[in-house]
Amino acid sequence: MKALKTPCILIHVALILLCLRTQICYGQDYPDAESPPAPPAPPPGQDLCNGIFLTYNFMGRELLYPHLKNASAQAWAFKAMATVVNAGSEELKAWKLFVGFRHREILVSATGATIIDGGDFPAAVGNGTTFVGNPQADLKTAIETAGDYPQISAQIEIKGTQFGVKPPTIPMPKSLKLVNDGYLCPAAKNDGSYMYTCCKKDPKFKAPPVKGTKFAPRQNGDLLLSYDVMQAYGNNYLAQVTMENEHPLGRLDHWNLTWEWQNNEFISQMRGAFTHKKDISGCLYGPAGKYYKEFDFSQVVNCEKKPIISDLPATYFNDTKLGKLPYCCRNGSLLPKLMDESKATSVFQLTVFKLPPHDNRTALVPPMKWQIRGDLNPNYRCGPPIRVEPTEFPDPSGLQSTTTAVASWQVVCNITKSEIKQSSCCVSFSAYYNESIIPCPTCACGCPDPEKCNPKAKAMLLPSEALLVPFSNRTNKVVAWAGLKHLPIPKPLPCPDNCGVSINWHVSTDYKDGWTARVTLFNWDTLPFEDWFLAVKMDKAFDGYENVYSFNGTRLPNKENKTLFFQGLEGLNYLVGLTNGTRPGEPQVPGKQQSVISFLKKKTPNIDVQRGDGFPAKVYFNGEECALPKDFPKRDAAHKSAVNIVLIIFITVLTFVLIQDR
Repeated sequence: MKALKTPCILIHVALILLCLRTQICYGQDYPDAESPPAPPAPPPGQDLCNGIFLTYNFMGRELLYPHLKNASAQAWAFKAMATVVNAGSEELKAWKLFVGFRHREILVSATGATIIDGGDFPAAVGNGTTFVGNPQADLKTAIETAGDYPQISAQIEIKGTQFGVKPPTIPMPKSLKLVNDGYLCPAAKNDGSYMYTCCKKDPKFKAPPVKGTKFAPRQNGDLLLSYDVMQAYGNNYLAQVTMENEHPLGRLDHWNLTWEWQNNEFISQMRGAFTHKKDISGCLYGPAGKYYKEFDFSQVVNCEKKPIISDLPATYFNDTKLGKLPYCCRNGSLLPKLMDESKATSVFQLTVFKLPPHDNRTALVPPMKWQIRGDLNPNYRCGPPIRVEPTEFPDPSGLQSTTTAVASWQVVCNITKSEIKQSSCCVSFSAYYNESIIPCPTCACGCPDPEKCNPKAKAMLLPSEALLVPFSNRTNKVVAWAGLKHLPIPKPLPCPDNCGVSINWHVSTDYKDGWTARVTLFNWDTLPFEDWFLAVKMDKAFDGYENVYSFNGTRLPNKENKTLFFQGLEGLNYLVGLTNGTRPGEPQVPGKQQSVISFLKKKTPNIDVQRGDGFPAKVYFNGEECALPKDFPKRDAAHKSAVNIVLIIFITVLTFVLIQDR
């Protein structure tokens, strides 16, 4: 029996060990077993950032054709990645990242963002550009998302062309910063092909009070546009676009508005405005035609990805189908509130159809890349649409209640002065104490045909009668005047100013207690200007302004600008266009408006009118800054000799009296 018990004991021990071994095996990790991936390591510097972490990573480049020996002219294709990470404790609304490009970069694409000026690619950004989030404009915090990285960060995949940096030098940007209000960014640290910075809240910044809302606060700007969804259905919605002019010198004439749809939307109906092109082929042969197979596209207003929209003429205001909207149908005029507050707003509505996967009533995506232009108006640069608190409207029934939009976005446009853009108007200077007129600068509004004239030559002085004739008819008068005044005559002659509108500022008188100026507007274009306005910046004479006699005049509210604002009197606010002469062969006659302006010296005792203080520092016509001469009229020889003769006679008489006394 003992012999039999021993093997049994051994068998039991073996089974126990086998079980223990099996349990241990179940606790092991095999290389091919599925396990959650390890989270990626944060970029260098991010662990130490408790704000908004910005990075720019240069990923490489390739040599482009043509291959040149001149390294500064050689083009390279490059790729880069920029990131914005919210490592702080507050949500970042509508992030804006500035990248200080400096190698004549031309961007071809930027996935995950849009450049702020709304321009198309390729875009020249050699002086730097600002990116805004698209589609992810807001970055939540790690606290409210449990560290969900896609919700707290945004990436921008950048592709483009750059010039002039030969390997092994790495062409990095000059700067990297967040341009949202209330943030401070130290200079970015550069580590080879990688640069980064951590932006933090400015403790001194005081944000304007806003009511508690999950949306971004509304911003101020020169031109404010609102995209309000009024009604939302499954596959379409009704939107209203409102434009409000907030700049005292801002203005639009015959405005053209354009944007870019994001998800193959198309406009089926429109009131208060129209699109320049009505081509349904984009719908029929595109994604819309494949989805809406039974849809009648013949009545669709526009199928373009980038429609061009304009205001309706005033004759459509009472049209029950196309008009009947407040603030619509003004032929594209948007005036400053200082002129007429009721004409500082423009409105139109459109019905927009959507495609899957956005074919439900809550999937609302506004168009991007907004741009607006006018005739002879300032240049506006528009930002991206920002989701804001839904706009409130008066109840259409007339009751003392309000209705709110389903969703609202705000687009802020500001006036910018482009270094490349030429002026559209110019100014000439003249004075009672000099017979010559200092004309508009050469090529002030561009030089379309510089081969027949000298675009670099200084404009020649004019006799007074030359102001009334077109430039093409001035040649003989100018050459004869130069000969009479013994002035040089360049060969070839200077090019014309090529401006559609010119303004002459003439100092008429200068006496002990005050002085006067005469301003004359000339319209050399065939198109007239209705509700025109003129603004002049008088650095040293502003406080002495007394009155204007044939215009309506006022000082702008902001005294720091020292700007006087003029417009035509009621019934005289129409500057006609260029017309033919009264007889065949006579020069054409420009449209003209003129007034005298008086100034007092009591509040400007140190003013020296004849040394330039009586001339404006800046002139604006319909909001467009005009080109000014660089010189002022000086007292000419005739006036100097008259003064000298009087002085000589006085000294002679005084000498004779003194001799007689002796």
